[in-house]
Amino acid sequence: MPAFENYRREAEEIEREITRRGFVLDIDWEDEVQVHALAREALAYRGAEHVVIDRGDTKARAKIEIFGLAQLMLSVMRQSASEGMFTHGGTVWKAFARALWEESGKGS
Repeated sequence: MPAFENYRREAEEIEREITRRGFVLDIDWEDEVQVHALAREALAYRGAEHVVIDRGDTKARAKIEIFGLAQLMLSVMRQSASEGMFTHGGTVWKAFARALWEESGKGS
């Protein structure tokens, strides 16, 4: 691991990509029920080694990509916390992170 990691920049980049996929999926990040449902799916998803997606199915692609981004997001938060820094992004990041945390059972 490099001596210096720019967690804030990583968080911004990940949040931007989550926001883009959320737009495709028509996610309202202020709708807790919808965000929690997405978080539950992300946590339950066990990706296959080879996922075949119809090229025209942009929603399926966006959903699988957002699941991967959720893992990156959790990894950045975990790594930064291990270095004594608490990384978070903007509104979308906070809504999704909160839902992931609560749905994982760690927020209760």
